[in-house]
Amino acid sequence: MINPIYSPDSNRYDNGMKYRRCGRSGILLPEISLGLWHNFGDVNTFANSQAMAHYAFDQGITHFDLANNYGPSYGSAEETFGMIMKKSFLPYRDELFISTKAGHDMWPGPYGEWGSRKYLMNSLNQSLKRMNLDYVDIFYSHRYDPETPLEETLQTLVDIVRQGKAIYVGISKYPKEAAEFAYRYLAERDVHCLLYQGRYNMFNREPEEEGILQQAKENGTGFIAFSPLAQGLLTNRYLKGIPEDSRIAKGGFLKKEALTEEVLNKIKALNELATLRGQTLAEMALAWVLKDEMVTSVIIGASSVAQLDDNLKAIKNTTFTAEEIEKMNLIYNQK
Repeated sequence: MINPIYSPDSNRYDNGMKYRRCGRSGILLPEISLGLWHNFGDVNTFANSQAMAHYAFDQGITHFDLANNYGPSYGSAEETFGMIMKKSFLPYRDELFISTKAGHDMWPGPYGEWGSRKYLMNSLNQSLKRMNLDYVDIFYSHRYDPETPLEETLQTLVDIVRQGKAIYVGISKYPKEAAEFAYRYLAERDVHCLLYQGRYNMFNREPEEEGILQQAKENGTGFIAFSPLAQGLLTNRYLKGIPEDSRIAKGGFLKKEALTEEVLNKIKALNELATLRGQTLAEMALAWVLKDEMVTSVIIGASSVAQLDDNLKAIKNTTFTAEEIEKMNLIYNQK
């Protein structure tokens, strides 16, 4: 059977998605971006991955966030996206904002991770082939490398833009001091750092507490949050135990030790507050990240169209009363 040609929803920009200015730039990103860290690898069903990508774009999600080693296996999320690109998205390439990254483990040997020029250049070349792209919209240094001179890493980002392989560049998970150096180095070479990508959620407030959000704003850089649901902890999945199909049960990045009695009590208290707001805990957790105007977008993962649709409901209400914020802070600080 021949698959029908994909035709996106003609009302995709009128379905309720809101867009935010990305720092001091011409870029507007959707408040919700789709991340392909999980559920788009070669261990997943292509039809489901394709259905989620189609639905995301139909709902106005223009930003798809990838990295070289997303899968599993390594590279397979980019390959999956490359097939979706070829089958569905190619006519709409100019509407899409596609990112990839390099910095974590990708292939064996001393040049298969971190921040050397050799690794970053080779990785991006591989990523472009896997995704059937001539360029990405943004390429990130995925993590700070304490051993490679930072100038080498950053100059590589500059050269990647000048070669036309990326339109913009960004940094991910950089400590504050290294981020400040990066902002300055890139700006001096007329290659603006478009985005800082960091872990940010109600349980992990480091970008706020360490001044990363404010630093990005002062440098005209957008901030995009990943892991807004704390890998599923900030949902109702664990209120009654550990489901067999959950990330904790599967033994992935989220470990059983993370679900302590203290954390569970916080989840229950936050869930009660979400119910009072007329939201699910996941919706409220996403809305909490988006409450701050310094956040440009939040990256969500999804395992199904239904889950993606549920998460999109968060953008309907991203405002909180002072009383709600105070209650959340009390729950965050309780022992």
